[in-house]
Amino acid sequence: MELRPLHDRILVKRLEEGEQKQGSIIIPDSAKEKPQQAEVVAVGSGKLLESGERIAVDIKAGDRILFGKYSGADVKIDGSEYLILREDEVLGVLE
Repeated sequence: MELRPLHDRILVKRLEEGEQKQGSIIIPDSAKEKPQQAEVVAVGSGKLLESGERIAVDIKAGDRILFGKYSGADVKIDGSEYLILREDEVLGVLE
């Protein structure tokens, strides 16, 4: 199944972080924070203004982005976990 986000929304898949170590202590998966980096999977067509004009989204599929810790809505599609964000919740694009 494919999902196409609407308007200015973006479908992303979180990028996994490597194992964290503090000195000689290994931090278990249950204590780790969710990563705030993601790869863009799909992008909506853009925000629709009251005048009927559509503003295109600056982000494209394949971009790596940074987003806020509590941003977006988690969704599960075909056993994979994704996040749906609004364009204004994206903090920046990693290049």
